[in-house]
Amino acid sequence: VQLQASGGGWVQPGGSLRLSCAASVRTSNNPHMAWFRQVPGKEREFVAGISRSGSSTYYAGSVRGRFTVARDNAKNTAYLQMNGLKPEDTGVYYCAADRSGSYVNTEVSHWEYWGQGTQVTVSS
Repeated sequence: VQLQASGGGWVQPGGSLRLSCAASVRTSNNPHMAWFRQVPGKEREFVAGISRSGSSTYYAGSVRGRFTVARDNAKNTAYLQMNGLKPEDTGVYYCAADRSGSYVNTEVSHWEYWGQGTQVTVSS
């Protein structure tokens, strides 16, 4: 599985961005998928996960209510809609996929495949 993340950029506080993660295989073959983020000097942290079908999602407390994860298995793509962005949301965002386990697993080591990352910068 190869993952390609896109959609990052610069936005002012309170703004919105939508990230996309295109998979090289049919997402309907159904890996769980997730988004993580990382800032320099800190560990990569879990942001959101979505189940194989897309019917179940899980969020880190810091983004719950502001971010929405979704997937379109027909397009082999997962999304992260980010609203109400804050400066502390700044970082490199990575998508991840795993063919087993759980979409609620927040451990980096659990996730089998990773995209290259896309930078999100929130500042005025």
